[in-house]
Amino acid sequence: MSQKNPATPETGAESATAPAAEAALPAPDLAAIEAELDKVRAEAAENLDRFLRAKAETENVRRRADTEVANAHKYAVERFAAEILAVKDSLELARAVELPQDSPVVQKVVEGLDLTLKLLDSVFQKFALTEVNPAKGEKFDPEKHQAMSVVESTEVPDNHVLTTVQKGYLLHGRVVRPAMVMVAKAPAEAGGKS
Repeated sequence: MSQKNPATPETGAESATAPAAEAALPAPDLAAIEAELDKVRAEAAENLDRFLRAKAETENVRRRADTEVANAHKYAVERFAAEILAVKDSLELARAVELPQDSPVVQKVVEGLDLTLKLLDSVFQKFALTEVNPAKGEKFDPEKHQAMSVVESTEVPDNHVLTTVQKGYLLHGRVVRPAMVMVAKAPAEAGGKS
């Protein structure tokens, strides 16, 4: 049922004329097309580079935002923690006072202080608030300790903690309050030789 158009031969004569038409293009037009193609390829490469840079920048911004949000959650209690440390210091000072234990009222007060301090310690532990209480002879760490004074000492090596004046605290490893310490230094030599 197909009708053949006598004007259009199906022998492939049409496909033979296409390469002849391409060869018939003048050389300057071919060079212009190749130059245009090179220009378009360069623009495509430049656009791809811009896209990749923009994508990388967007990823960096997202990562920074995630880190900032995580830190905001992690350190949200930092100001509160700094304020509550004075309360804990006061409770510890009150507990350190030696009172006669002959009165039941005094015993209840001491018991209440102990329970309050235990409760504070458990809250501190829950929120990763750790104590920095350097022992005598521990190396002075300027990241966690603040030197109140330097004292000559033969008991402790040079640049080591002699005594702790006030405990310090860290929140997730970040210093909330440095430990206040007295630092030892080597004694000066007595009298010069003549």
